[in-house]
Amino acid sequence: MRLVIVDDDPIVSRSLATMLSAETDIEVCGTGVNGTEARQLYDDLAPDILLMDIQMAGGDGLDAAEDILARHPGARVVFLTTFSDDECVVRALRMGARGYLIKQDIATIAPALRSVMAGQSVLEGEVLERATTLSGSVVTGDESALAPFSQREREVVRLVSEGLDNSQIAARLFLSEGTVRNHISAILAKLALRNRTQIAVFYYKRCQ
Repeated sequence: MRLVIVDDDPIVSRSLATMLSAETDIEVCGTGVNGTEARQLYDDLAPDILLMDIQMAGGDGLDAAEDILARHPGARVVFLTTFSDDECVVRALRMGARGYLIKQDIATIAPALRSVMAGQSVLEGEVLERATTLSGSVVTGDESALAPFSQREREVVRLVSEGLDNSQIAARLFLSEGTVRNHISAILAKLALRNRTQIAVFYYKRCQ
């Protein structure tokens, strides 16, 4: 696979390029330091995968990816970041990114990129089976998967999947934040999940 790496830390960028170039099936064909360069590199090199940081001086990775995916719907964009933020994960999934990886798990990067080349999406080391590869869509389906939930729980699931926090959900549904927390606890228990990010992933895999 031909890979472009974009990270505003030159040490990280060089280290990743050296490590991944050692893999027999990976060619690092370009590196950049911000979202502006990510756009230009993708247009110039048409890599198989763009591996990019999110927060960068001189150009946000999410904004750059959104622009690239709007112009190249089949682009394989994988985010590599130092933190797992619910809002960023949800936005990445909604725009059609193929992966969201954490920098601390360096050993998982090459296998994750291979999974992306095989048509799967990856999230924090977990492989998400793709229902479709059309237009960079992450998920397909309908809301029948929400049948076990009450109407109010379904509303909470949808709003969590949009990246809203508890206070925003409470304001939208005219509930107290305590009630929203109770609904989220009930949803997590029914799905045997650990956190709200996994609720969002469930929704985008099964309900759109």
